[in-house]
Amino acid sequence: MNPLETYIETEAKQNDFSGVVLAKQYDKKIASSCHGYANKSDKRENNIHTRFGIASGCKIFTAIAVCQLVERGLISFESRLSDYLKKVEFPLFSSEITIHQLLTHSSGIPDYFDETIMDDFEELWKTQPMYTLRQLEDFVPMFRNLPMMWTPGERFHYNNAGYIVLGLLVEELSGMSFSDYVELHIFKPCGMEQSGYFTLDALPANCALGYIEEENGSWRSNIYSIPVKGGADGGAFVTAPDMQLFWNGLMNHTLLNPVLTSLLLTPHIHVNGEGYYGYGVWITLREEKVFKYHIMGYDPGVSFRSAIYPASGETVVVLCNASSGASQIFNLIDKHL
Repeated sequence: MNPLETYIETEAKQNDFSGVVLAKQYDKKIASSCHGYANKSDKRENNIHTRFGIASGCKIFTAIAVCQLVERGLISFESRLSDYLKKVEFPLFSSEITIHQLLTHSSGIPDYFDETIMDDFEELWKTQPMYTLRQLEDFVPMFRNLPMMWTPGERFHYNNAGYIVLGLLVEELSGMSFSDYVELHIFKPCGMEQSGYFTLDALPANCALGYIEEENGSWRSNIYSIPVKGGADGGAFVTAPDMQLFWNGLMNHTLLNPVLTSLLLTPHIHVNGEGYYGYGVWITLREEKVFKYHIMGYDPGVSFRSAIYPASGETVVVLCNASSGASQIFNLIDKHL
């Protein structure tokens, strides 16, 4: 066990971390460890190939899917949504919303779960049972008839519904379901054989169940706390090695040509301090240079962080099947790189 792995082990024990950690510099492994249980009842331990939900961490997959449509000439970033999305109507949306604005969370559309003012994702399912959310169109009634929040392009405001809309656009222009599109055009080219958009009531082998800790220290599964199947705003399952393959595929232009890759990773909009947002990816600048590209996801029973540091060639993946835990481990690694 090297010094970094020792730090991770200590942090994991102190915080009862449940998940998998994998960090590499190019092809050299610099940290790898597995902690806790994928299934608490059966005491099935997490292993390096355990599949974890990553919540909003997969917004980057949606952004890449849209960029692939741009690369094929089917749409442009400045195209208006209203000119291309015809199968699903949003009567109160501005006709001036562009694809770029949706990708950068600056469209101003209403959200079905506004993370800046709502903190309990489970509250949504009191009126909209989570087991009914199996495809993207199932989310639409939750925000279709809400008014615009502000003028398109006015400001950054993190928005889950915007990525649902982008997923609907991918479906309309590709003729495929969103999950099938990502699995065929993103996961398969990268060799991500263990990843997918799985339904919670029919999980394949070696998936980690998500756990929510109660105030009294007990726990329960998240199966009634998140949509039964993930989509364009979050919810895919991945393994740590598959996420490493994803970063390799992205940076080696397996998924997009160099021009589109550069546009995906451009700091398009300022968020705060040194933080910016590209297309589906967070970007941290230091001394006006990119320090890291990173993605994250949080749901009840899910926490996830992953990043690539372009100057040093390091990649980090932290998967966790609890509502919190990934950030502490990730920040520890980030500080030591």
